[in-house]
Amino acid sequence: MAEGVLFNIAEGIIGRLGSLAFQEIGLICGVQDEFNKLKETVVRFQAVLLDAEQKQTNNEVVKLWLQRIEDAVYEADDVLDEFNAEAQRRQMVPGNTKLSKKVRLFFSSSNQLVFGLKMGYKIKDINKRLSEIASGRPNDLKDNCVDTQFVMRERVTHSFVPKENIIGRDEDKMAIIQLLLDPISTENVSTVSIIGIGGLGKSALAQLIFNDEVIHKHFELKIWICVSNIFELDILAKKILKANKHDKVDQLNMDQLQDDLRKKVDGKKYLLVLDDVWNEDPHKWLRLMDLLRGGGEGSRILITTRTEIVAMTSHTTKPYTLRGLNEEQSWSLFKKMAFKDGKEPENSTIKAVGMEVVRKCQEVPLALRTIGGMLRTKHHEIEWFNFKERKLSKISPKEDDILPTLKLSYDVLPSHLKHCFAYCSLFPPDYDISVPRLIRLWVAQGFIKSFDENECLEDVAFEYYKELLCRSFFQEEEKDEFGIITSCKMHDLMTELAILVSGVGSVVVDMNQKNFDEKLRRVSFNFDIELSKWEVPTSLLKANKIRTFLFLGQEDRTSLFGFQRQSSSHNAFYTTIVSNFKSLRMLSLNALGITTLPNCLRKMKHLRYLDLSGNYIRRLPDWIVGLSNLETLDLTECEELVELPRDIKKMINLRHLILVGYIPLTGMPRGIGELKGVRTLNRFVLSESNCLGRGGSAGLAELGSLNELRGELEIRNLSHHVVSESNVGTPLKDKQHLHSLYLMWKEGEDVKGVDEEDIIKSMEVLQPHSNLKQLSVYDYSGVRFASWFSSLINIVNLELRYCNRCQHLPPLDLLPSLKSLHLSCLGNLEYILISEKESSNSMSDEMMRISFFPSLETLEVYICPVLKGWWRAHTHNSASSSSSTENLSLPSFPSLSTLSIMDCPNLTSLPEGTRGLPCLKTLYISGCPMLGERCKKETGEDWPKIAHIPHIDIH
Repeated sequence: MAEGVLFNIAEGIIGRLGSLAFQEIGLICGVQDEFNKLKETVVRFQAVLLDAEQKQTNNEVVKLWLQRIEDAVYEADDVLDEFNAEAQRRQMVPGNTKLSKKVRLFFSSSNQLVFGLKMGYKIKDINKRLSEIASGRPNDLKDNCVDTQFVMRERVTHSFVPKENIIGRDEDKMAIIQLLLDPISTENVSTVSIIGIGGLGKSALAQLIFNDEVIHKHFELKIWICVSNIFELDILAKKILKANKHDKVDQLNMDQLQDDLRKKVDGKKYLLVLDDVWNEDPHKWLRLMDLLRGGGEGSRILITTRTEIVAMTSHTTKPYTLRGLNEEQSWSLFKKMAFKDGKEPENSTIKAVGMEVVRKCQEVPLALRTIGGMLRTKHHEIEWFNFKERKLSKISPKEDDILPTLKLSYDVLPSHLKHCFAYCSLFPPDYDISVPRLIRLWVAQGFIKSFDENECLEDVAFEYYKELLCRSFFQEEEKDEFGIITSCKMHDLMTELAILVSGVGSVVVDMNQKNFDEKLRRVSFNFDIELSKWEVPTSLLKANKIRTFLFLGQEDRTSLFGFQRQSSSHNAFYTTIVSNFKSLRMLSLNALGITTLPNCLRKMKHLRYLDLSGNYIRRLPDWIVGLSNLETLDLTECEELVELPRDIKKMINLRHLILVGYIPLTGMPRGIGELKGVRTLNRFVLSESNCLGRGGSAGLAELGSLNELRGELEIRNLSHHVVSESNVGTPLKDKQHLHSLYLMWKEGEDVKGVDEEDIIKSMEVLQPHSNLKQLSVYDYSGVRFASWFSSLINIVNLELRYCNRCQHLPPLDLLPSLKSLHLSCLGNLEYILISEKESSNSMSDEMMRISFFPSLETLEVYICPVLKGWWRAHTHNSASSSSSTENLSLPSFPSLSTLSIMDCPNLTSLPEGTRGLPCLKTLYISGCPMLGERCKKETGEDWPKIAHIPHIDIH
């Protein structure tokens, strides 16, 4: 078991037993005395756990003693979980309803007595076992009841960007680029290898080369794949095709894969990077090369590897041996990681210790980053002195000793972070870890603790993640266009470290593995599961305390087409899982062809996370609401799901209802608005027949109370008819954590006879919070948009589609953050922008100084058949009280880089000032005959205005 894990579990048990809910249930069930005994016993154990966990590596007696504690503590946690479920059911009892009679019957004195007796025996048995274990405590353990690192740690400020810090590799980069460009072989395809010990930064250097502009221009095709220890032709072929966004490669047989791969590379000068190669079998290499030889002259394969044998096996023409950083480069990297703003410390003792660390780590940049990140939170001389005296001697740059060096940074983590990092041993090398899912998994396992009841556990978990990231336990962090973290990876050495510290508690299973340790607590499967061909190994069934059952290999299945639907093999699998793994907190059943959720799953009392994504389920059974501990229910791509459980409001712990991809829901169950703790609800579908929420369906008003929602929200089947009849309020205005909103009215809804103000009101009530980043509107039938558009000061992407009655766009031109604007199928739109202000013909000086659409980078205008121009301003002159001036020359689109116009036959000109657009790189015009004629190369009237644009496509 990983160090700190038992301490963390014990801390959770003590916290539970001290809560008011457990005091109440203890009194009701007559087990309060046993609860008190258990708490006292666990407190005594916790006092020595930190010392025992540190000593178990070199002390077999302590190790065996801890194993006995582990079994008892995990069982205690399960029993308390059952009590917790009953306490929650008590909270659900309503005041005076018919339902409450049945619920109260359960809590009658007789049922309380039965439950209390049953659970009392379990608690007594655990107390007895723990007492026996305590009597056998090894004598040399020290009492230390406080996780000092947890108490003393300072909050990390994250003031620097936690990405690969590539220092001192400029010469290496240029040398390898030269090798890739030089004609080093008579063959079309030749191989270059980067050889070096683990942690030197081979992959980081290869990424730097891969993304270099010279390389980008030289090679017609670039492909990057991580190989690791699996060098099988079909797997490599799939990875190469997937890297080029080839669809559905998992359904291809070997002949099809080979044909597709040859077509991909034949005749093209390509660069293929094979990262982290371990293959020493020349026959496997030759089979791969048979598929790759057809590349154009000058094609290169760049390999990163730890051994020269791999380079020789790969017929490397020019090997490049990567060396460690010199002392100056190492000190520069260490300063960047260990000190604020990378500045050299003034304290001479701290500097001296730092220099000594550098001298010991200079062969391995990963060790420098890791140790530097560990020391970043230590600001006092005594802390650095203690590190020098106790830890420095353990640092070694030799390859065989890298893991012990990296483990130093693990050893000083507080117990809660140790637990979270060890869990990541479930992810194989180079796996793209979804950060939001990782956070949900940590929460589901009970790793996340907060002493502030108003602090959300997911927010605490995200802080844990950032601390581990800043200490280089994670790397290659990816963010979306809004700067929100989406995924990360672990260096292969960090993956090895996670496996080392998790011990026998975790395993990533491969298809042929048969033997498993009975102490196993967490298991993941990194291959496609087909239940007609695979059975749970017998030895795995003996590990009946498993808490995580995670399928990773299913995630690449993008379509259910062709997958086997539920059969007898499925039913046997479910029965096996439920009967053997009763302590599961997380269960993956994704992409298994499930049509009906089996009844046996209702027994999974401890389940927090259930992944049913990618299945054929049409309806979820009503009993699923009885899984009272469930926090995450993932229904992504359940392409036949039409209905959610009608009593979903009973799932009081549900925080993440994940509805991503195509899911044909017909409505939302009434009462969903009572789940005020829900943070993820990607979709809210209004019933076709009942948008007001009468009967069994939820209406818009129920959204009003779900103010913890974050991420994205899609609202479907909005109606132009119903808002004036209902007390909807403004259900979205207080949702400050949403960054993306999709508003979708009923397609083709007849609005004849509907008052225009009521139509507009159907949008007005949907005003979002001003924090919103992305807004998409579909099938809205008003002639104008809601007034709140001008308040979207943080909007980045705006999309308006199929709004066929729209005559006026909202005032978008001054939105400071708008970067992307997409307009399509706006059948009555005549002008992009209309000024409501009267002015002189020459425009006012103030308006001329304004930069319209100041941040817009991408503008797409498609299928707007009556669009005439870009700008119309009302003017006042002697001939008429009101007239218009079109296409005035205005300081507009200063940041625009891409302009696409398609099927706008009445548009006659580009925006005035196009010649002055310094950033415009791409112009696309199609289906616009008058505009196309004006922009024709050389002869068109507007050609001089656009000739400077690098990429022009007009047809």
